[in-house]
Amino acid sequence: MAGLLRLRSLRKAAPEKEAGSALYREAVAAARAPWFYRELGVPDTLDGRFDLIALHAFLLIHRLQSAPDPGPALAQGIFDAMFTDMDNNLREIGVSDLSVGRRVRAMWEAFHGRSKVYAVAIDAVDRPALEASLARNVWRGMAPDGAPSMLAEAMLGQAMHLQEQPLTAFAAGNAQFMPVRQDDR
Repeated sequence: MAGLLRLRSLRKAAPEKEAGSALYREAVAAARAPWFYRELGVPDTLDGRFDLIALHAFLLIHRLQSAPDPGPALAQGIFDAMFTDMDNNLREIGVSDLSVGRRVRAMWEAFHGRSKVYAVAIDAVDRPALEASLARNVWRGMAPDGAPSMLAEAMLGQAMHLQEQPLTAFAAGNAQFMPVRQDDR
């Protein structure tokens, strides 16, 4: 009987896992907009890309964590997809199997820390706090003039835009991020 209950539980979780993976892919696509790198000077490096992906994944997770079911399961699906992808990417670039776990853990800790700070700033609509945390994390304290302000504005807009989208769309694996600039469509 316990095995049957576990099997039903796994089947029930599969749609949220698939939707979470699709939502994560939407976050990655949004994070790849050339505007971030070309206009804001986000470093086009592993760290810079990680920070933008983490920021977009955070926006989705933040939107879904406190939503009714299946919101929390979708948020977990996004998180799981993100760190599976990070693990796979590290292996693809040749990081040794022995250090992949340590590197993924460091990424998880970075994501967790950033998420806490971003959530407080976004929930309070505290643009100066968001700008400061973005400058510290995305540019490691060496942001081009005005870039943290523009990124904070874009992320606050994204958070509001995602909040307006129905949970049914997310459950189907669909998230619509606003284009950050007209030429990035």
